[in-house]
Amino acid sequence: MLEQSQNNLWRLLWEYDPNGLIAVDPEMTIKIVNPAFCKMFGIEQADVIGRSAIDILGNVDRFQKVWKTQNVVRGLEREYPKQKLYVKEVIFSIPEEEIIACILVDMSHEYEQKKELQRLKSDTVLKVKEVVDNQMKVAQEIAGLLGETTAETKVSLLKIIEAVEKEVIGGG
Repeated sequence: MLEQSQNNLWRLLWEYDPNGLIAVDPEMTIKIVNPAFCKMFGIEQADVIGRSAIDILGNVDRFQKVWKTQNVVRGLEREYPKQKLYVKEVIFSIPEEEIIACILVDMSHEYEQKKELQRLKSDTVLKVKEVVDNQMKVAQEIAGLLGETTAETKVSLLKIIEAVEKEVIGGG
């Protein structure tokens, strides 16, 4: 009775886990997927069991490496643009069952927020550069005008000084 209860609990966890779960054999044939995986990839479980994982996941070198090394790979980030899906993967092997399992944690929302923040930063940098460029242009125009008026003032002052000197020297 206890074993049946535990099996039922495991089945429920499999069905309700929000993370995508997939298990493949060493030939990369899909053995099982959970409902969250199907939802992530927009597929039906019956349509993928027995198919090559390459058909759904693309490159599966990471799965083959895990099988060869028997190491666990954690936090591997992967994007599936067709599904607009960005995930972190945990891949591990279960040698006694001859399967490689993968947990896919959907990070699409966080990834989109990160991209939006990056876009805002880029836009802000461009706006600041534009403002600085405009300020530099205005400052150069002001400097040019000041230079012209300063030169005109100098010419006028020199004429006045010259006139005053002529008056002082000549007849004053």
